[in-house]
Amino acid sequence: MSKTVLITGASSGIGKAAAIYFAERGWNVAATMRSPEKETELQKHASIKIFRLDVTEPESIKSCTVQVLAAFGSVDVLVNNAGYGAIGIFEKSTTADVHHQFNTNVFGLMQMTRELLPHFKEKQNGVIINLSSVAGLITFPIYSIYNSSKWAVEGFSEGLQYELRQFNIKIKLVEPGAIKTEFHGRSMVSFSNPDIGGYGDYDKRIEAFMKKANEMAPGPEVVARTIYKAATDNSWKLRYPSGSQARMVSIFRRIVPVTMFRRLTGKLMENG
Repeated sequence: MSKTVLITGASSGIGKAAAIYFAERGWNVAATMRSPEKETELQKHASIKIFRLDVTEPESIKSCTVQVLAAFGSVDVLVNNAGYGAIGIFEKSTTADVHHQFNTNVFGLMQMTRELLPHFKEKQNGVIINLSSVAGLITFPIYSIYNSSKWAVEGFSEGLQYELRQFNIKIKLVEPGAIKTEFHGRSMVSFSNPDIGGYGDYDKRIEAFMKKANEMAPGPEVVARTIYKAATDNSWKLRYPSGSQARMVSIFRRIVPVTMFRRLTGKLMENG
């Protein structure tokens, strides 16, 4: 009997690549997104069903979960992928900017998890894969809000694993480095406030560096493979760096003194 994976944020990038990757390996896929009427590519796969979901709306989460369970009868793996990057000088951000970043990247992820936990507990089995980032392990200039959202995901996941082990529910963190997606396009919000001065072109220089890194990065299929491994390796392993850059940064962070690491990161990004 085919297993079922529910993937949030499947309209593009990592989420779409993961949906296709699972489907090609015989899984049933519940691909969720805010505007399913715009999706055409995933509809070509017979084992993929598309559902409307906005992770910032609790009623949407509840309705989507009910529909997915009605359609497939069971869910084996939840992939909390929906998210975006809010970047820029913190002083230029608004309270609404910060709230929306956390509502999507953190609170939406938590609510999706909460909604499926009764189902996984009843089955005494399940895998929850939370998409983090190397930005959940280290910090970058002008990424303070995005960094903090991903650090929250890291802490939530690491703490939750203790509670759920008794129910045979596994928690996994997938931590990509730079990936060539729309992260620096429609999936990114840059703070802008002409009334806040004193920073010069600091944020523009950092943005230019990160966009360049994104253009040279591998595609989302790399992360899709990591997600699939996390879903199927039947281990209690928590963290899965994805891509050579993520593995390199993870090792570098452990062996280089913290003060030196921060200094090198700042200089590298500021100087392009």
